[in-house]
Amino acid sequence: MYLRPVRFVDTPVGLPDGSVARLAGGMLWFAGYEVRDRAGLRITVPVAGFDDWVAGLPAAQAERAHLLHRRITAPRPPLTLGERVLRFDQPQVMGILNVTPDSFSDGGAHVGDPAGAAAAGVAMAAAGAALIDLGGESTRPGAATVWEGDEIARIVPVAGRLAAAGVAVSVDTRKAVVMEAALAAGARIVNDVAALSYDPRALAVVAAAGCPVVLMHSPAATQGPHGGDGYADPLLDVFDWLEARVEAVVAGGVDRARIVVDPGIGFGKALADNLALVNGLALFHGLGCPVLLGASRKRIIGALSNEAPADQRLGGSVALTMAGIERGAQLVRVHDVAETVQAIRVWRGLRDAALVVR
Repeated sequence: MYLRPVRFVDTPVGLPDGSVARLAGGMLWFAGYEVRDRAGLRITVPVAGFDDWVAGLPAAQAERAHLLHRRITAPRPPLTLGERVLRFDQPQVMGILNVTPDSFSDGGAHVGDPAGAAAAGVAMAAAGAALIDLGGESTRPGAATVWEGDEIARIVPVAGRLAAAGVAVSVDTRKAVVMEAALAAGARIVNDVAALSYDPRALAVVAAAGCPVVLMHSPAATQGPHGGDGYADPLLDVFDWLEARVEAVVAGGVDRARIVVDPGIGFGKALADNLALVNGLALFHGLGCPVLLGASRKRIIGALSNEAPADQRLGGSVALTMAGIERGAQLVRVHDVAETVQAIRVWRGLRDAALVVR
């Protein structure tokens, strides 16, 4: 069984008690669930009638429905990142900082210049990024695998400078030894496009460090982030994959409260798959973890805008980011921090105004 929050409302003010539910302790309220299963069931159940509907289910299905409802509506605990605290009661921005020669959008901008890279990260933080995602290996299609020593040499000098400046840093890597080096240099969270399944030691490193981790979906994670053979249903298939990875990582010693999930827009997915994932993003709150959306400057935007090159995808990036936020994304990974922060502040102003009783 799968529950996707639907029928979002601007405000719960003035509505009957029990007619809407709050999504994950954030700024969104919804009035219904789309209920699905693999046998073809697809119905909408109002929040007001949810308990009565569950009461008529067989015991195992009722237990599953209650579990998903609790996960969807429970507030997400904040993440402690050193001296910084990352809260999820409103959307937060993760700024992208690549120190690679070949990343699809900004490759080469900061290669061999740790001071310049750190300055760029500090500028993103000043513009409103809650944390900076630092990567030393490109994950674009066809990119070569980088030797761990080179990846460490690219990342560690920048991570150290950012941490010294008081900036919260996440390290974007699949490799355990790179995770260890970055965490030692001051990074506070691991962002793994392979969901800790590429490197056999990665899970143990994260568990021992006690740090938060982002688990991203990629269909053939041990081979590379862009493999896979397609999907029977992209939304449900990605949910199942992430649910299995979350359970495996929890079993490996990582507190569920420290796990963030990412559906992996653009990784081993066709245009229709990516659109389905963004449209259905609220489903992933059934995992009980904060949801990250990373769609900035990606191929999906070019495909919908006359093949606009990566550096001309600002409008599409902001549009996708805000669509994700309207569906419950709590963390958005972007290149264009200032523009995204401005859009979120306007959205926040609208949400705040809707809560004012007049």
